[in-house]
Amino acid sequence: MNRLFLLLLLVVSSVARASTETPLILSELDNAIRHKKVYVAQKEEKIENIKRLLTADISLLQEYHLNENLSKEYQKFKLDSAIHYTNRNMEIARKLQSEALSYAARIQLATLYSSSGKYRESEYLLRHIDRQALPTELLAAYYDAWYLFFRHYASNVQTSGYDSQIYQYGDSLLGQLKPGTSKYIITKAEKDISLKNYQMAEESLLELLHTTEADTPDYAMITYLLGYIHRHNDEIEAAVKYFALSARADLINSLKDNASMQILSSIFYDRGDINRAYKYVQSAIEDAVYCNVQFRTIQSSEFYTIINTAYLGKEAKQKSQLQLYLALISVLSFFLIFAVVYVYRQMKKVSHIRAELHETNEKLRELNVEMSDANKQLNEKNELLSEANLIKEEYIAHFFDLCSAYISKLENYRKSLNKKANDRQMDELFRMLKSTKLVENELEELYRNFDTIFINLYPTFVEEFNALLIDEERVTPKQGELLNTELRIFALIRLDITDSVKIAAFLRYSLSTIYNYRTKARNKAAVSRDEFEKMVMRIGSYPSGHH
Repeated sequence: MNRLFLLLLLVVSSVARASTETPLILSELDNAIRHKKVYVAQKEEKIENIKRLLTADISLLQEYHLNENLSKEYQKFKLDSAIHYTNRNMEIARKLQSEALSYAARIQLATLYSSSGKYRESEYLLRHIDRQALPTELLAAYYDAWYLFFRHYASNVQTSGYDSQIYQYGDSLLGQLKPGTSKYIITKAEKDISLKNYQMAEESLLELLHTTEADTPDYAMITYLLGYIHRHNDEIEAAVKYFALSARADLINSLKDNASMQILSSIFYDRGDINRAYKYVQSAIEDAVYCNVQFRTIQSSEFYTIINTAYLGKEAKQKSQLQLYLALISVLSFFLIFAVVYVYRQMKKVSHIRAELHETNEKLRELNVEMSDANKQLNEKNELLSEANLIKEEYIAHFFDLCSAYISKLENYRKSLNKKANDRQMDELFRMLKSTKLVENELEELYRNFDTIFINLYPTFVEEFNALLIDEERVTPKQGELLNTELRIFALIRLDITDSVKIAAFLRYSLSTIYNYRTKARNKAAVSRDEFEKMVMRIGSYPSGHH
């Protein structure tokens, strides 16, 4: 009687403390969610330590036991990996011809299949196990596999038609477990809950909870069942506390088959706390997908859709409110700015007039500077115009001289051809017509005239052009030449004939040849390649000594 009273007292006190403890526990749960990757890394490190033992020189039996440990570590972490190592044990058992090891591997594989949603495969394995031939030490695992199979299958198809099988295999499991052990008490509590014996289940679980180390897998299962009982009794605050403790223990142990987090999400959704509901269901579905627990993934996905819709609706509402607040703040800010400007203008009226006078003086000073710059630019333009006029005068004079000379030459050439024709010297006439010597001579004469006139206008052109090139690439005309082809191209550019097509036509070269000369010169430049031709065009800008 005293024991019952103490248990009731513990129940009442735990419910009373729940309302004050819950915020702190939820804060610890949120912190665990943030550090989920750390716990996963710790779990993976533990698994890697076991895997390293597989690389040593070990027997098949030793490998079997290591694979068994790996499968257990992966069971609620990565189901696919757990199935892989259990399948390997099936092969080892066949090689060792051990029925006991084969039965143990098949029972473990059936449990993994039912968790991953492979119900047909799981049932096939279990139905092809001869229970009568099973070693006594495997009976508990065998009944536990059937028990979990029907619980998972019933949860997936969402029907109560399998309750009798769940009860049957639960009783068979209890018959194989040692009374007083954690597994026995938890399984017995699950049976009591299914029979609605909530008080009896709670008493046994609370007693076990006080002897179980916190944040262990057993602790997670015990607190989950206590949360389930309190939720059924509409003691929501206490239910939240226990589910949060269970979810936190699952996270710390990297147990991805996490029902507590999903139920917590449902509770907070019913409370209207959409932010927490969304955070918890997102964590739950991440874990279920990571582990590949199919029935848990389906449950979480269905609920995630509902919460996600509500979450997005809440965000949209908050956004609308924020926009309204921003509009109001903008209006108030406008009136405030208007008031500040008005007061400022009244207080600074005299100061403003002084500032305007100062600004006017500054503008006058700037205008004077601009006028000075304009005058300077005008003088430069005048000098350029003067230079251009001088060039024009020089070229006009030379142009008339050349034209007169060419007319005389053409007239003499015409007379010569006419004489040949009159004298019936047809062979000589055709020879003269076919010959290009006259054109070549005239071109040479044209280029000599051009060179002479250009150097007369820009006597320092060659020296200034070479100053723009690196020392070893300077251009020197041959003996008797004023300009060579390269210098003649840039002489035309100095005269503002920059079109390569025109230059090519004047010098009787191909367009690509002109491009190559210009590119080669830029590559030899001692100055910026982009500024090279602009600097060429400024050579001799103020010539001294025109004739």
